Amino acid sequence: MARTREFDTEAAVGRAMDLFWTRGYEATSVRDLTRELGIGQGSLYAAFGGKEGLYQAALTHYRTTLAAAALRTLEEGTDARSVIRSLLVERVRIAVEGGGRGCLAVNAACERLPESPEVRRAVRDMQDASRDALAEVLRAARERGEIEPRHEPRTLAAYLVTFLNGLLVSAKVTPDARALEPLVEVALVALG
Repeated sequence: MARTREFDTEAAVGRAMDLFWTRGYEATSVRDLTRELGIGQGSLYAAFGGKEGLYQAALTHYRTTLAAAALRTLEEGTDARSVIRSLLVERVRIAVEGGGRGCLAVNAACERLPESPEVRRAVRDMQDASRDALAEVLRAARERGEIEPRHEPRTLAAYLVTFLNGLLVSAKVTPDARALEPLVEVALVALG
């Protein structure tokens, strides 16, 4: 008879996400994970298929929690410039926490690509969702006359995602929100 799982997998994935986010994939051992999650190695493999499976689950958890929350802020605002500023500044604030842990998705891209097609797909999906959400905000802003009509919303959104990726890497190097937030104002100049 199969044993029933004796731990909360969702809570375990959340703790694993924090560990991977702080340490990175390579620097996090299976032993670190089992200790942090309070489970045995057999349970980790049975539930997630191993470290890589748990990492993929952590990336998915990141997307459905923190990344999704960031995209919801775009839906809540009416003034495109203000809502985009808030999104970027909040992402900087989160990235500088813990001495500059950055962004889990950007960290994954920097650490695991090009070797992992699964990580590429997960990160690309997150970036595509961000670009699409920003493009919709910018399209509506262009219709309201908030941004220059010469700007193509999808291209401008792709620029903002690229800028944000660089900003999140910079947050690891310089984990100081006061030093990074003025850069957001420079990026917003592109809105016209």
